[in-house]
Amino acid sequence: MTITDRFVPFLKEHGYTVELSDTLDVYEDADLLTATDLIVQCWTMGTITPEQSAGLAAAVRAGTGLAGWHGGIVDAFRADLPYQLLTGGQFLMHPAGFLDHEVRIVSERATHPVVAGLGDFRVHTEQYWVATDPLVDVLATTVFEPDEVHPDAAVMPAVWTRTVGAGRVFVSTIGHKPDDFDVPEVQTLTERGLLWASR
Repeated sequence: MTITDRFVPFLKEHGYTVELSDTLDVYEDADLLTATDLIVQCWTMGTITPEQSAGLAAAVRAGTGLAGWHGGIVDAFRADLPYQLLTGGQFLMHPAGFLDHEVRIVSERATHPVVAGLGDFRVHTEQYWVATDPLVDVLATTVFEPDEVHPDAAVMPAVWTRTVGAGRVFVSTIGHKPDDFDVPEVQTLTERGLLWASR
């Protein structure tokens, strides 16, 4: 069972008809994307053609939601700048292995429907260092402690949303492995993020 499969029953329970694809060619099918309320992307690294990238961006601008977690959304298509502008962020590095670290809800955004009622929580997984667009709406952060490379602590976005035209985008950097979603807050904010992004 993949992590994507974990969310299929949830989406079906909320009235979605779910179609899975293992090719990016769907991003060139304008009719399909127009009829799609939500794209849940789980595609790490790889390449995307200009036509596929443009098709995805056009669909989001027209109102199709885009959502994903971890490398499946922010470590994808690293050479495609329009895609990075669409998601609002790009993975740059993570320390070796899995780390215990805290994810902190941004107090000013604590009423946002993705994180409302959730408190700070801890995870044991990869901690993503990301470059983000200053216009994203950061809902949760994580702190990188000083080390031999970075002399000062760095507060890093961990969960964010954004709007692109009529579409909404949800990104969580948490979710390298299935048991990351056994943390109730991770499962909850991801489910809420999918619904929030949907048309």
